[in-house]
Amino acid sequence: MLAVSSLSFAQKIERHKTFFKYEFTQNGSLMSFGDVVRALNNNTEAYQLAKSARSNYILSQIIGSTGGFLIGWPLGTALSGDKPNWTLLGIGAGLVVISIPIEISSNKKIKKALNIYNAGLDKKTTLNYFKPQYHLVFNDKGFGLALRF
Repeated sequence: MLAVSSLSFAQKIERHKTFFKYEFTQNGSLMSFGDVVRALNNNTEAYQLAKSARSNYILSQIIGSTGGFLIGWPLGTALSGDKPNWTLLGIGAGLVVISIPIEISSNKKIKKALNIYNAGLDKKTTLNYFKPQYHLVFNDKGFGLALRF
């Protein structure tokens, strides 16, 4: 059991583009943005970048969602036959435009953080953490194989 936990401790985190967003996986399991930040905790540089990326992502989502609401409200009003407030639509469009470079910055930072983290794993492979030694043992009870950690 110790061998399994030692070998699975330091696995690469991968980032995949989906239709609407990026997804993070480790060993085939999906990870949230917060999970990724926590996983990078042992690498200071990657961790700081990931925290900044997450903050930017949250900010872009808040600004973009608010902008989307301000776009949708006047459009819904117009579709219902009432007089829409086009100023709200303009403000909403402006907020959506502002959120785009913030999210791009977030994506660049998390990509860089993952590259730093994964490159660190390549330098010190998991076999450095787990180096078993095998020995043949002969004694009065017979012979066998001894495993030392």
